[in-house]
Amino acid sequence: MDDFSGPDLISDLPQSIIETILIQLPIRDAVRTSILSRKWRYKWSTITQLVFDEKCYPNSYCTDREVVQKSYVEFITRLLFLHQGPIHKFQIVNTSLQTCPAINQWILFLSRNDLKDLDLELGEGEFFRMPSCFFSCEKLTRLELTRCELYPPASFKGFSYLKCLNLHQVLISPEAIESLISSCPLLENLSLSYFDCLALTVRAPNLKYLCLEGEFKEICLVDTPLLVELSVAMYMTDEHMEQSSTCNFVKFLGGVPNLERLVGLIDFTKVTYSL
Repeated sequence: MDDFSGPDLISDLPQSIIETILIQLPIRDAVRTSILSRKWRYKWSTITQLVFDEKCYPNSYCTDREVVQKSYVEFITRLLFLHQGPIHKFQIVNTSLQTCPAINQWILFLSRNDLKDLDLELGEGEFFRMPSCFFSCEKLTRLELTRCELYPPASFKGFSYLKCLNLHQVLISPEAIESLISSCPLLENLSLSYFDCLALTVRAPNLKYLCLEGEFKEICLVDTPLLVELSVAMYMTDEHMEQSSTCNFVKFLGGVPNLERLVGLIDFTKVTYSL
């Protein structure tokens, strides 16, 4: 742009509009705008939404998985190092990215930068254990985790602003997950999938949408008066049914007086209805 004699109307747009434009681009392309001119060198560095998916893979021509992962991790680390200002959304959806120490540093950095929306989906292999600094992300409003481990510290008091919680293949104790749900007072949307042998009691007074998928011993909706939509794919084996005296539908649906939509599959190998 420096080579043109005419006015540079795009570069002189308000930063908020430029950020809106950059957010629509894949993150790698947004960073590449730094070569356009001196004015654009650091414009990307203040965008508040960072999305890393399969499209931003470096060295896509390379078939060596370790080389690709190393380049990918270095790209994210360097980008965060150069970033300025708050990061409201951070998303990694990459089924090839394995657990590595650098992710702990990313979470630490994000916990200090007003993070509101976190979506972390890693590839097969070891589950990623969320570091203790994650639980200090007090401004979170949306959280989606896949193939992670959660061990909330005793001092954790919940996410006061969280409205949406999606956990998929997450390792967490029954007591911890119930505590997590009940300590998010604004929670409106909850999705739990691929949980095994879970006896779950849900206490969420502002919950409106609930999606459950997995193998459950028992589900009790105790304090969910605002729930309007419930989607269930629930599997209970003979062993689990023997551990529970009945499958009590009053416990399951009795706490949802405003339910408008019930969809899904409930597969019992042995059923006792108690109404």
